[in-house]
Amino acid sequence: MTSSAFVRQLSGNMGLEKRVSIWERLNLDLPLLFALAVLVGFGLMVLYSATDGNQQELRRQSIFIAVAFLVMFIVAQIDVRVMRRWAPLMYLFSLGLLVAVLFIGSSTNGAQRWLDLPGLPRFQPSEIMKIVLPLTLAAYFSRRAMPPRFKHIFWALVLLALPAVLIAIEPDLGTALLIAVSGIFVLLLAGISWKLVSSALGAGILSIPALWIFYLQEYQKMRILTFLNPENDPLGAGWNIIQSKTAIGSGGLYGKGWLNGVQSRLDFLPEGQTDFIVAVLAEEFGLSGMLFLLMLYLVVIGRGLYIAAVSSDMFTRLLAGSITLTFFVYVFVNIGMVSGILPVVGVPLPLVSLGGTSIVTLMLGFGILMSIHSHGKTAFRYVD
Repeated sequence: MTSSAFVRQLSGNMGLEKRVSIWERLNLDLPLLFALAVLVGFGLMVLYSATDGNQQELRRQSIFIAVAFLVMFIVAQIDVRVMRRWAPLMYLFSLGLLVAVLFIGSSTNGAQRWLDLPGLPRFQPSEIMKIVLPLTLAAYFSRRAMPPRFKHIFWALVLLALPAVLIAIEPDLGTALLIAVSGIFVLLLAGISWKLVSSALGAGILSIPALWIFYLQEYQKMRILTFLNPENDPLGAGWNIIQSKTAIGSGGLYGKGWLNGVQSRLDFLPEGQTDFIVAVLAEEFGLSGMLFLLMLYLVVIGRGLYIAAVSSDMFTRLLAGSITLTFFVYVFVNIGMVSGILPVVGVPLPLVSLGGTSIVTLMLGFGILMSIHSHGKTAFRYVD
């Protein structure tokens, strides 16, 4: 009798044998997949209204969504141990793309953030780093004793700082901070000392004046000043946030109805299909629509944290936890800036805002979560 047959017989005798569902065969996590599908579908409804029924934009977004789900499915089939082995090369490749942006990248609105390579669609290498950085740091810490020693934390911070600095130079301070946060989550989940965390926070606070004087561009300073007092320039810098809060407040409990939003229809709300799409949603679907959106996000985040909690080793726990918590930060920052409790930093609403590279990157991350959950199951899974 072979070893696999013996284990099969043993599991049957113990009453642990069970039939594998089609979702498990495909390495897909059904609760997470269902929540993502509903979230993306709801997002397309809102986007249709935000673009004033622009069929071309809707088709383009639908194509990106189809590609994103295909990427998620493909990544879910890859064993996470393979990803861990390839993490260093993926990091170096992504870092090389960020360096290339500084020399041959294309500019839009004064920011050099995109690459136009022959035969490929225009893309932002910083989006790739949102996944590659936590993957690399999780692989790095998984080979070392926990909690990490100071020298390991130092080299992890070097790995974190290199892409963050390159992205900040573009300039894209918002994305640089979000990518740094994704790496910091790995450090926190690895169990670094809270004394180091407190010291880092203190150093960050003390460096704010220097950043304001020597680094921040005028438009970035204006965003912060506008956040503190948007009414100071209601027809200029404060216009976006004032109109956004007006749209959110006018939605009431149930909203004005789909396709009946005034702020977006009359073009009072700039960037209604990207950064400020939450305002369109709140005006048309009201508080009930916002609660439905938050419930969907809560299901996705809760499922991601569950996958992290039941992961079988340190690498998968760190990776799943950091991907999920970073997704939470994207949601929090976008809704926070649109509602006026955070400065505007140009972060789209995940899986809802118009955009191709970001949605593909996010679904790649969820594919990794599904791979972690499916390939991490090692006990007694057989078919009758």
